[in-house]
Amino acid sequence: MTGSRTGGQIVADGLVAHGVSHVFGVPGESYLAVLDAMHDTDIEFVICRQEGGAAYMAEAWGRLTGDPGVCMVTRGPGATNASVGIHAARENSQPMVVLIGQVATDEMGREAFQEIDYRAFLGPITKWATQVDDVDELAETISMAFKIAASGRPGPVAVALPEDMLRADTTSTDVAPVTIERATPTSDEVDEIVAAIADAERPVIIAGGGRWTLDARADLTAFAEHNNIPVLAAWRFHDVVDNLSDIYCGEAGLAMPQAVRDTITEADLIVGLGIRFGEMTTAGWTLIDLDEPTQRIVHIHPERTQLGRIYPTDVGVCGDPSVTISALRRMSVPTSEPRREWCLARRAAFVDGSCIPPQPGPLDMGEAMRWLQANAP
Repeated sequence: MTGSRTGGQIVADGLVAHGVSHVFGVPGESYLAVLDAMHDTDIEFVICRQEGGAAYMAEAWGRLTGDPGVCMVTRGPGATNASVGIHAARENSQPMVVLIGQVATDEMGREAFQEIDYRAFLGPITKWATQVDDVDELAETISMAFKIAASGRPGPVAVALPEDMLRADTTSTDVAPVTIERATPTSDEVDEIVAAIADAERPVIIAGGGRWTLDARADLTAFAEHNNIPVLAAWRFHDVVDNLSDIYCGEAGLAMPQAVRDTITEADLIVGLGIRFGEMTTAGWTLIDLDEPTQRIVHIHPERTQLGRIYPTDVGVCGDPSVTISALRRMSVPTSEPRREWCLARRAAFVDGSCIPPQPGPLDMGEAMRWLQANAP
């Protein structure tokens, strides 16, 4: 769009250009110019009770759709309230764009009411934290925010919007939305992954991370079922695999059951699909030796800098998990009786360990839950 527009209109037009349909936030006077401009669009502003909830909603949007969730908050406490959800998006590798109202540029540096340096405050928990100090750069900054949030390892981006920048007029043109290219493994890299699985008798896939499509979830379950490979969901990523499938063997996360620990420690091959080998997924980095792992490791991650960052890898592949599992789904891994027996044993151990022991008293909650599971619609 060309012609004179306010900074608030630039932001609203940028959101429309990037296909944003919902924005989550708590209205604040520091960005009223954006809200006024959004009134003339089809974007739904979801009003939340508190900014922390708005940030969590935006994180969930990114998790469910693969597109950046957008959160708008006011300056000072609005941003600090949202920070917990922003940090969750960073840890969970979910794309998010956070637009923060800010004091006017001529008030900065004098401890104006609710003034915060957002680059310093949010820099450590975002992929990029910036502030628009020139209205002519606003359109480019919005486009860059969406690109960075969704590229490589997805994550949150924070953009501070001073009030005077949102009220100012500009004749700058919109910047075309950037197409995000998903990291795609080469055919040779896919062959390496298949060969590593074929050589293993006790493989396990630990899956998680961002940008899992519905098709990718189905592909992971089908690939593991066809090739008798146990699958563990990484912490807070239960939904990447069908939990009712016979290949699902639990969550590698907080208060990890012994059966899940054993699946990791007894495996001879670990395929980390989209994960970072973080603290919770490895029980504080105790299940795999940091210096000399007893398991071979295949690490697949959309950001190359994550490969081998925690553990040395035998096969490291820079690949989007959805793209990679789609390629693997089309491949055939030679059948293996030891692998089939291993998968059955790990599933049985998980199911046995999930049973609730008898409880004293007139009501046994384990029995109650089993009855509900069998009879509830």
